[in-house]
Amino acid sequence: MRSTHSASPERGSALVEFALAVTFFWVPLFLGMTVIGFELIAAMQVTQVCRDAAHMYSYGIDFSQSSYQNLLAQMASGLNLNISGDSGPYGNTTNLGSAVIVLSTISYVDATACQAGGYQANTTSCPNLGSTIFRRQIVIGSANLHASAFGTPKSADMDSTGTVSTAGFLTDTADQATNFSPNVLSVTSSTQFIYVAEMWVTQNNGITWNVLGPPEISSRAIF
Repeated sequence: MRSTHSASPERGSALVEFALAVTFFWVPLFLGMTVIGFELIAAMQVTQVCRDAAHMYSYGIDFSQSSYQNLLAQMASGLNLNISGDSGPYGNTTNLGSAVIVLSTISYVDATACQAGGYQANTTSCPNLGSTIFRRQIVIGSANLHASAFGTPKSADMDSTGTVSTAGFLTDTADQATNFSPNVLSVTSSTQFIYVAEMWVTQNNGITWNVLGPPEISSRAIF
């Protein structure tokens, strides 16, 4: 006489195992792949926009003008580069977005530059002699999000287009670009002009959660 056993307990156990596998493995794996995919797409866009901005800036595009800022915002579509409320070279501090681009022109102060500016070629008369300095800086987007890694010229030394005055970059040590030469690129002559674009984007796609806050994507391009 054969005895029969119900398969229900085995089926119930398999269902519990399947639910646990989905909850603790497949769902996190799927969400992780989705988040990484979105972040990768955003990172590629940030890199491309930053490079294009640096390229255009090095060719003389004046990004202190609202028309070119609007063009840059269109190029950065989806990254929330908000230029509404921008005032000259100092960026938007009222209607904040979640992206910022800092464009800088960096050069060097040598004896020729000091003398051309009407100063003697010594650090007493021309304090920035032998230093890497900012000749211009324009901030587009959320100025409060991030500043340039190389510093910020004194606002009193800049005009409405972000250009630093001759007296400023020759005599005001606040207009020096720190940690640029030779750490990033060697600059040794006042005839050298380096065009730098730095971009930061705080990415918030509605999917990620992070106790440390939303992730930040950054890029830098130099021409």
